[in-house]
Amino acid sequence: MAKSKGQSGLGKALLKNRRRGRKGGGGEEWLHTSELSDGYEWGRLNVASVTEENSLDEFLRTAELAGTEFTAEKLNISVVMDAEKHTGLPGAEEKREIKEIQEKFKQDLRIPRRPRWDKDTTPEELEQRERDGFIEWRRHLATLEEREKIILTPFERNLEFWRQLWRVIERSDVVVQIVDARNPLLFYCEDLDQYVKEADPSKVNMLLMSKSDLLTDNQRKVWSEYLKTQRGFEAVGFWSAKVENEDIEQSEGTSPDEGSPPSNNTSEKIVPEPTDVRGVAVGGASADTSGPALLTRTELIELFMSLAPSDKRPVTIGLVGYPNVGKSSTINALMGTKRVPVSATPGRTKHFQTLHVNEDVILCDCPGLVFPNFISTKAQLIINGILPIDQMRDHVPPVSLVCQKVPGPVLERCYGIRIQPPLEGEDPRRPPFSHELLSPYAYSRGFMTSHGQPDQSRAARYILKDFVNGKILYCEAPPGTDPVTFNEHLLIADTGMASTSAELESDSITDTPNFDHSFFSKREGIVHSKGVVGVSGGHKTDDKVGSDAKPWKKHHNHKKKEKTRRIVKDETPYNYY
Repeated sequence: MAKSKGQSGLGKALLKNRRRGRKGGGGEEWLHTSELSDGYEWGRLNVASVTEENSLDEFLRTAELAGTEFTAEKLNISVVMDAEKHTGLPGAEEKREIKEIQEKFKQDLRIPRRPRWDKDTTPEELEQRERDGFIEWRRHLATLEEREKIILTPFERNLEFWRQLWRVIERSDVVVQIVDARNPLLFYCEDLDQYVKEADPSKVNMLLMSKSDLLTDNQRKVWSEYLKTQRGFEAVGFWSAKVENEDIEQSEGTSPDEGSPPSNNTSEKIVPEPTDVRGVAVGGASADTSGPALLTRTELIELFMSLAPSDKRPVTIGLVGYPNVGKSSTINALMGTKRVPVSATPGRTKHFQTLHVNEDVILCDCPGLVFPNFISTKAQLIINGILPIDQMRDHVPPVSLVCQKVPGPVLERCYGIRIQPPLEGEDPRRPPFSHELLSPYAYSRGFMTSHGQPDQSRAARYILKDFVNGKILYCEAPPGTDPVTFNEHLLIADTGMASTSAELESDSITDTPNFDHSFFSKREGIVHSKGVVGVSGGHKTDDKVGSDAKPWKKHHNHKKKEKTRRIVKDETPYNYY
């Protein structure tokens, strides 16, 4: 039996009940004889034992016992939605103050030293001295970090890793600091060079700029002049393990014979012996070896041997540096084969190890150490690959820092997206905010949340990994050099796209009267109607009820529930498609 379509009258009953409640008034509740619970109920024992309480409860209870009254302070109005608040980074004035404080306490950044010992020192006494000195060093850094506006990098707090460093320095004749060429001063530890000289004045320090293939010839020249003239480095080398490994594979890669199938047994693979460079004379390295040119494997070994004392053979080369700067890749390139594991995650090497390149050169690999250093924000550690990106909790500051360094047109050309331009009243030349970059990137890649919103956290991890790997290229300029001029080549598009401000101004409108005339000219009105394709031909036919296009398929359901992503896309002030 079908249901009755008549109205039940439930709505009218609810309305009547609401009207009766309004007419009734308060009743006897408004009489003066009614009891009000406006004080302490002495008839009840509402006492609870308090043995533990947090700091806020303790403060409020103490204030209540002391009879302290609190009054809200109404000060001047402050703008909360500032442009700098979207980035999570310090402003220009705050950066300047932080830089001044860092220069003031620069001499207090030291690495732990190994205590003095002799033949009469027992292992237990030496271990106790090492622990005491390490604890004192950590207390000194903690006192330094308590000062206002001083932020230290998350340095290594495991004593065993520092013991590995001490052993590498004691064994090595030449201590090489491997730094990332895109930001060498962040990875360079000045106190390490001083500690090497304190251990033995005959030891030599060297700075090796890894991943130098990401720099142009002019950028390498500028860095070489700065490091040698203003920093006084004994030797500076530019090196790329990636380029060297590719050259080795091209020179050694031979296709198998047509008649014999390739072998799947990797144990039968013959690895060529490393090139013998014992015939190179000491000090025979040319002037270009330590210059801005990109060194080859043989030239780098020649440079190592030229820095060591002539009467010392074999020469021990200690490789020291931050995690994920390319120490293991450098060793594999120098050995001519994969001898140590390589991983994109920082901290792959756990113990120091010695490897013989030939009879005259020994490499001593040290585990990656994060030296204490000053930074303005921890986002610098993420975009430079010191901290793992997958363990990142807040993606806004690192992505905002990338947007401040890399121009918006470069990001658009790299990912094929359009970034929302600044709104009316904002600075037209401001860098894009993080959400303005992540939202179109997530839309174009299909990274959506369960509610149909763009997954900005997932998109941020992809963009930050591209920045660390060099797909989004940006190189820090030496102090005193304009960073915009130093990275000017990044603004030149490969497709001939106008990227500089001069080229954009040349494409601007010059003939204003003709443009106004064409813009405000009357146009004929055109009416577009939605039709269907006819059966006989491909032309449009009118969408009428009597047509042959299945009119019963038109349900006229205009209130159909749509997906959230469509509604969000229509409500956004900028259409990314």
